Amino acid sequence: MKKMLVILLAVSAIPFLHNESFGERNTFFDSVKFIQYLDENTALEEIRNGNLDAYYYTISPDRLENNQGREGLQVFDSTGGSYSILVNPSESENFNPFSEKEIRFALNYLVDRKLIVNELMGGYGSPIVSYYSPSDPEFLTVVEQLETFNFKYNPSFAEETISRVLKDKGAIKNDGKWEINGKLIEITIFIRSDDPVRKSIGEILSVELENIGFTVKKDFGDLNKAFVVVYGSNPAEQKWSLYTEGWGRSAFVKYDSVGLGQMYSPWFSNMPGFNDPSYWNYENEKLDDLTQKIYTGDFETSLQRTELIQDAVVEGVNESVRIFLASKVDQYVVNEKVSGVVNDFGAGVPSRFTPINAQNDNNELVIGVKQIYQGAWNPIMGLTDSYSRHIWGIISDPATFKHPFTGETFPVRAEWIVETDGPNEKINIPKEAKIWNPKSQKWENIGNNSQATSKVIFDFKFSNWHNGEKMDLNDILHSLYFTIEWGTQTDDNDKTFDTEFTPRAAQSIQTIRGINIVDENTIEVYVDYWHFDEGEIAEWAALWSVVPWEITSAMEKAVTDGKVSFSRSGATNKNVNWLSLIIPNDANTIKSNLEEFKKNNHIPNSLKEENLTSEYYQKRYDASIEWIQKNQHAVISNGPFYLESYSPESRTIKVSAFEDSTYPYKKGDWNTFENAEFPIIDKITMKKSMQQGEEISIKIETVNADEILYFLTNSLGEKIVSETKKVNEDNVIIKISAQDSKNLGIGANNIKIFAISNSVLKPDFYESTFIITDNKVELPIASNESVEFTTNQINYWFWAIPISIIIGIVIYLKKKN
Repeated sequence: MKKMLVILLAVSAIPFLHNESFGERNTFFDSVKFIQYLDENTALEEIRNGNLDAYYYTISPDRLENNQGREGLQVFDSTGGSYSILVNPSESENFNPFSEKEIRFALNYLVDRKLIVNELMGGYGSPIVSYYSPSDPEFLTVVEQLETFNFKYNPSFAEETISRVLKDKGAIKNDGKWEINGKLIEITIFIRSDDPVRKSIGEILSVELENIGFTVKKDFGDLNKAFVVVYGSNPAEQKWSLYTEGWGRSAFVKYDSVGLGQMYSPWFSNMPGFNDPSYWNYENEKLDDLTQKIYTGDFETSLQRTELIQDAVVEGVNESVRIFLASKVDQYVVNEKVSGVVNDFGAGVPSRFTPINAQNDNNELVIGVKQIYQGAWNPIMGLTDSYSRHIWGIISDPATFKHPFTGETFPVRAEWIVETDGPNEKINIPKEAKIWNPKSQKWENIGNNSQATSKVIFDFKFSNWHNGEKMDLNDILHSLYFTIEWGTQTDDNDKTFDTEFTPRAAQSIQTIRGINIVDENTIEVYVDYWHFDEGEIAEWAALWSVVPWEITSAMEKAVTDGKVSFSRSGATNKNVNWLSLIIPNDANTIKSNLEEFKKNNHIPNSLKEENLTSEYYQKRYDASIEWIQKNQHAVISNGPFYLESYSPESRTIKVSAFEDSTYPYKKGDWNTFENAEFPIIDKITMKKSMQQGEEISIKIETVNADEILYFLTNSLGEKIVSETKKVNEDNVIIKISAQDSKNLGIGANNIKIFAISNSVLKPDFYESTFIITDNKVELPIASNESVEFTTNQINYWFWAIPISIIIGIVIYLKKKN
């Protein structure tokens, strides 16, 4: 069930205000306050003077260039974010140029990725062409495939391609403007104006497209507007043509099973149309097939998985419906008096562990955020923006999570034992095991002779919910019921269907074979899922819930009654609110349903066979009703903090420590995540220029690295040689044979180097250009002179070569040709 319950797993928390006698505390801070600061410069000064402890948004590098700019601050470089362009490929009554695959693909040559990184991002990032960036563990899986694209900024080539396709479609160019059937070809770029980098990307792309001859309209807005215009509209209506997207991550992942489906495949409900049956929808059966196999573990070896990922990445880039531009190195600032920051390789400083583990001399941690509320707070298909996820992550505990530096799965609230004999062997399922049947609306026994690929025994660390009621296996059972019920569309009139959630859950439930309850804290889960890493099997099979079953049941009723929708697209399609438990109006809807449940002695179908007392149900309903009545929100979860208040007027959200003796973790339990020993490329020694056909020697000095991976490509982007070498006493000597050197092109060639650690899965990466000359050319300086590049020089190798050499080489080559 890997992400079977991932969405449900993600819920937030809110405590009943317990005042019990308590010994060791669960957190260092009594409370954490999140305050909106739209202007990063104001936030920076507030951190420097101590009014803010941290800011959960990147600070412009030019503000932190020198010691004076960093005075009073800690500065953390964090990776994990990226920029992309979402393209509308729909067909409609009005001609859409981006319905043509070749035109979409040509956009890759129309965007100057290096300019975006060097100028707009101040050098804090890397050009990328796919979802995976050099800091991702999966990048090394696909780097050879990505090298074959060799995208370079080439507007002439882009215009040539686009013009050819437009002419084939019957378009003509009058007075520098393309038109078809007597109408100008208009495109609309939705530009995120709340992000300076994305605003600039949109403006630059607008100019490029206007230069080609398109009539360009610019629509500016923030994420709330994008939810309506881009993600919430029928692509065929052509309200948008291109959208400047930005991405963040909530965790660092070693084996990414979700990303390629999310970014490239229709089934995941994140591509234009978003699986709303009333909309035009992008379709790609090949991508669906590849990414579903990656997601559900439909492979027998690591090599097969690698091949699936490589094929999916190539297809995704070729389709160019989502075009990736640059990965980010965000600079987060924290007041110098704060300790215990956990700089997760995926989430960065805003990781779920930072507020839990951080400390200073105050009782309250104060965090500035770019936005305090966007989207919707619900654990099914809400919490889609990073702003809400940062807060949600500390008021709810997952069953499992990803290690911030290795990306491996580790237990949080569920210890496990995995039993499997490989992808082709089966394990017998006990006949008393059961599974939910959405047609008969009851749990059914598996029966005799049933088998599964893997068995996982989970021992749960239950605690009290924030409303004071104890978590139990009924919450787990109901969460499994919900995933199967809403992941199965029994007919066209099925009310338990959501355009975004159902397709995702459907993939997960195909693999679950049954569950067997062992005792009040232990359950066996049987799945047809296999992975060469047992932690991945455990994560897939993990059953968990981050809200009480009665809250899920009340939400379900609100949706099936047609009052609200779990998802953004469903809300737009049905013209109802996107369910948000933090909003008083929606919370009151939940409360009304709970009151009705209490009055009618309602028992959910999922729990009717559990022989629970009437008192049990009444206590559950009463606790949640009282919580909502008192707090004016319905966010009830199980994490170390609970949601105390949300104030739209002051743009603040406050969470308070859940000081309950049943909570399993105490302050300081996560301090092992405070520091990581990164692999570092410390220095590189190589010749300034080399002659074609001579042996090339490069010395690489590293710190904390186990291996070096390098790629050598010629001026056409063709791979000449690549190799992985073990690091010996922090040094590696790369020898390029004379035979391989002959294949390097005259002029500029390229080398990429990765320093890899087995314990910290974030490689150090450097790329540079060097000069190869004909073996007859005489250079202004001795060609065997070497130069050393330290880490702060290495990205600029080409420009470190004296200009006289470059000019001399260019003159020579021109004369020769």
